[in-house]
Amino acid sequence: LSADYRIKDVAVYEKWYGITHKSPQYLEEAVYGLCELNREQVKNARLVANPGCYPTCSTLSIAPLAREGLITLIIDAKSGTSGAGRGAKVPNLYCEVNENIKAYGVATHRHTPEIEEQLSYISGKDVTLNFTPHLIPMNRGILVTAYAKYKEGVTKEQIREAYVKAYQDEYFVRVLDEGVCPETKWVEGSNFVNVKVDERTHRVIMMGAMDNITKGAAGQAVQNMNLAFGLDESTGLNLVPMFP
Repeated sequence: LSADYRIKDVAVYEKWYGITHKSPQYLEEAVYGLCELNREQVKNARLVANPGCYPTCSTLSIAPLAREGLITLIIDAKSGTSGAGRGAKVPNLYCEVNENIKAYGVATHRHTPEIEEQLSYISGKDVTLNFTPHLIPMNRGILVTAYAKYKEGVTKEQIREAYVKAYQDEYFVRVLDEGVCPETKWVEGSNFVNVKVDERTHRVIMMGAMDNITKGAAGQAVQNMNLAFGLDESTGLNLVPMFP
């Protein structure tokens, strides 16, 4: 569940996390456990690196278009307080968080290189992005809104088809109807992805919402375990959202 084996480049890991990697010899065999992208590798892996919550939501929201060569990318993300763990930290106290919204880790958040690395693998070229997370006054949930330029001549129908094709057989990723934007209250143990094209600025707006406690952490670990042990991928994860 830790970040120790998510990033293949030891130097990048040590730079962003500020610590020395204690077991880099295992990095080569570690499989990044985002099931929707690495399902077959997870099945045969001895070591699975469970992805972070922001990278899960961001990567699933962007992956279908990253394959088309997105380079310039901006990710604006918002998370409930459970994303910061249970530690007794003053910035996470009720009085600090309630009736407030704030950005944190601006240009320095540790999930940045994890997202960049995975999108680089998908697109086949180095991806550099701006990632700005925000803390919002709710218990759980993540909403990601990402922006990128798209190629001249590409239509919104083609963009939507890329998402439908990528996720039509995925149980935990749902592409919403056109015009419907994802909301955090709709998800628990699932991911919702919606796309919108701004034809005036030639930018695609990619949106995704998920529960950071289930698909963003423990639930995704169970999904990886199910794959590794040959169980049905959704075993133990058929949770009904509060607002289905």
